[in-house]
Amino acid sequence: MFNHSRRNLARWFTLSMGSILILFAGVVYYQRSVDRLEETDRLLYKKARVMAANINYEWRQGKEQLELSHVPILGNSSPPSDSDIAYVRWYSKTGKLKQFYGLQPADQIQAIAAFETIYADLIWLRQLTLPVDHDEHTIGYLQIAIPLTDAQGTLRELLIVMVIAIPLTLGVISLTGWFLGGLAMQPIQSSYRQLQRFTSDASHELRAPLAAILSNAQVGLLIPVEDGKSKHNRLERIAETAKIMNQMVTDLLFLARQAGQLDFNSIQLINLNDLLKDTVASLGLQGSTALLTVDLQLPEESMIIHGNPDLLKQAISNLLSNACKYTLTGGMIWLRLFSQYHRILIQVEDTGVGIPEQDLPYVFDRFYRVDEERTREKGGTGLGLAIAQQIVEAHGGRITVSSQISKGTLFQIELPLV
Repeated sequence: MFNHSRRNLARWFTLSMGSILILFAGVVYYQRSVDRLEETDRLLYKKARVMAANINYEWRQGKEQLELSHVPILGNSSPPSDSDIAYVRWYSKTGKLKQFYGLQPADQIQAIAAFETIYADLIWLRQLTLPVDHDEHTIGYLQIAIPLTDAQGTLRELLIVMVIAIPLTLGVISLTGWFLGGLAMQPIQSSYRQLQRFTSDASHELRAPLAAILSNAQVGLLIPVEDGKSKHNRLERIAETAKIMNQMVTDLLFLARQAGQLDFNSIQLINLNDLLKDTVASLGLQGSTALLTVDLQLPEESMIIHGNPDLLKQAISNLLSNACKYTLTGGMIWLRLFSQYHRILIQVEDTGVGIPEQDLPYVFDRFYRVDEERTREKGGTGLGLAIAQQIVEAHGGRITVSSQISKGTLFQIELPLV
């Protein structure tokens, strides 16, 4: 139970911290992308301004005179060998292509936008279209583009680092969550152990005086009755009450000691066919079923599982005893064993008074009684079904119940195959 809770704490801690880490990494990657793009835009704009500054524009004899020969790269000068410019284009103010360097462009400018990211010639480019003004009117458009290879390389390296670092960090977070979960569970586990130890010690200490009460009452019953039956009846009630209290303490001691765990040394191969036969033939059940019919239905093949035979026998005995208590004289009880979908099923069905639907979710709770008065009359402690459930779950199985008033109840145990 505590390991399960510890795993849940570690899982949720890893999930929450991992989500924050991934979100933070995404923000860092996005911000780095924006920063690299802004650096590229600044470089691109600087190059474009230098080129635009070298354009000679004059108005002679009523005509425009535009000279581009002194413009770097676009003019007569050849570009430097280390230039990273993909292309440079000059468009007239009407958007018609006049001169270019690099990739072959369209004859007409496609769009007038400040910065664009485009895909051309199998690479991503950052393009700037800069309107060039003279005397407050546009004389043309300078278009320049550089590849985003450097920016993509930087982002790719950052992504590789994140892909390696994030799983490693998640692993460290998971281990930290497991460690912190253990620290958080220590006070709870300590309190649980103290409560469990108290229950075990109290049960052990109570058994001695209860045994003394029971023995004294039984000795008193052997003394001849002198003054009527008053003394004898009281001793009978003492003995009966002590028996019930003794059984209750025994059940509490069992629940405290087992705690849903099986002793490894007690686990062995069990033939369920033989186990059910022995359970039905036990002396306690023979007395309980004297006025009832018990139908034992076993398969031809042997059903083998790993487990503790004594505990399983006790769980089935508790179910059968419960069925006997609440089945009227002449009623029927079925005990079935069969396999289904890689599971072994044990069913205890009776024709008893049944359990109300609203009580079904609570029948396995400790000390829960559907009918308090009748349970006391039958000598029940309210722990038998809780013990049966704990034994079944300790064997890796589960127990379920279905019932109808005045028609009967069906308890079913599901156990894994070997």
